[in-house]
Order: sequence, then C-alpha cells, then structure tokens
Amino acid sequence: MTQIITVTNQKGGVGKTTTSSALVCGLRQRGANVLGIDLDPQGNLGFTLGLDINTGHTIYDVLKGSCSIEEAIASTEYGDVLPSDIMLSAAEVEFTMPRREFLLDQYLASVRSRYDFIIIDTPPALNVLTVNAYVASDGLIVPMEAEVLSLVGITQLQETIETVRASFNPHLKVLGILLNKFNPRLTLSRDILELAEEVAEQLDSQVFESKVRRGVGVAMAPAHGQSVLTFQPKSRPAQDLQAIVDVVAGDRFALPKQE
Repeated sequence: MTQIITVTNQKGGVGKTTTSSALVCGLRQRGANVLGIDLDPQGNLGFTLGLDINTGHTIYDVLKGSCSIEEAIASTEYGDVLPSDIMLSAAEVEFTMPRREFLLDQYLASVRSRYDFIIIDTPPALNVLTVNAYVASDGLIVPMEAEVLSLVGITQLQETIETVRASFNPHLKVLGILLNKFNPRLTLSRDILELAEEVAEQLDSQVFESKVRRGVGVAMAPAHGQSVLTFQPKSRPAQDLQAIVDVVAGDRFALPKQE
C-alpha cells in the first residue's frame, strides 16, 4: 500500500527540501519504489536530485491539464521525480475551480499504485498547493530549526491541519516534528526541544528521536545534484537523516544489519 508523506512548514529555510530529498534517496536505497513531488515553485527538490528543471513537463502542466502525470514524471538514479518551476507560483490565482483542493489527489490516482512511497515537498506557505498536499497525504513531517523563530506560526499550521482533517482528509496524521541544525550542547537547542515537544503534543504527535546536526554537506550537496545521503554519506547530518528514513521505511524496507 502506497504511503504518501508531505514535508511541510510555512517558514522557509527550515530544511524541507533537505528532508524531502533525503527521504526520496534513502527510501530508494532501501529498495522502495519512490516518487518525489515538488510543490514548491522554486523547484529545489528536482534540482537537488539532479534534474534540469528548465526542460520537460512539470507539476504545473499536470495540474493545468496540459499533460498527463505520466508524461511529467522524470526518472533519476534516486527515484522518480515530478518537478516544479516558477510557473507554479500562479496556482493560487489560476486554480479557482470547485474542489480545487483535490486536484493533486485526483491526478495521483493513476500512478499511486506504482510506488511504495510518495514524498511531497511543499512551499514555505499555507496556500492551495500546501492544502492539496495535505488532502492527498497520509502523514506530515514538520521540519524546524532549533531556534525561536521556527516556532512562530506553528499555531497557524495546526489550524490548517485541523481544517483539512475536518473538511477534506480526516485520516491525516502528523508523523513528527524534525529538529534541524540541532546542537545538544547549546542551552537554546535544549529549550527549543522542550517547546517543540509541547507543540508535538498539541498536534497529537512526537518530536523524532533523531535530530539533524549541522554540517556543511547539507548546503553543498544540492549544487552537486545530490542529497546529502549520497554526497557525504558518513557525515553527521546524513546519519541523522538516515535514522529518520529508518522510521519512515519501517521493517518492510529496513537496511540489512551490519555483521
């Protein structure tokens, strides 16, 4: 059965694309069939996974009805990707039809059964694109930096989740909050962890046990068209993200144990 997971936070720069690309890449490493969907007009997920986002069809073409979803999906060594570009920024104005919240879910129907996991990267906003992702998803992962400003707006995120549950997708779950750029030696990081645990409780969720530590490879990997998992697989952030992939993959796609 396909599991659809959206990586979301309306604040930018908190590690959504880093997390999304790690999930796509890490699940593929474990033998799963994976589709990554870029719902951010910046197109960073496709770029991070090695695609030339200036060629071929995009998720915008699919949602507009200009091409089929099969035509827009591109294959990479890390998994299949449904890319995005800046044209998607017009979605809020252009997609005004009835039941527009179900557009993505409807188009995914024809390819859903091909994949074990579908990972959706979202824009730093709570707009029609984000709501489409929530409606189509089974679960959400909420990345946030270990700093005070990352906690701002979580209440609005909670309200959006509750609205989607009440109106469109009652089965939507928050799988967990993922702390990025975490340093357990800093008092600030420990304080943010406590606050994040309170927020997670409000969302009927958890803070993932694995926190992603800082590392230059996270910033450098996209320039090489890679996830940090393949660019610097032995780095601390890669190890931390692999632990998150382990949680998502479950026993079915667990990595073989080292002798």
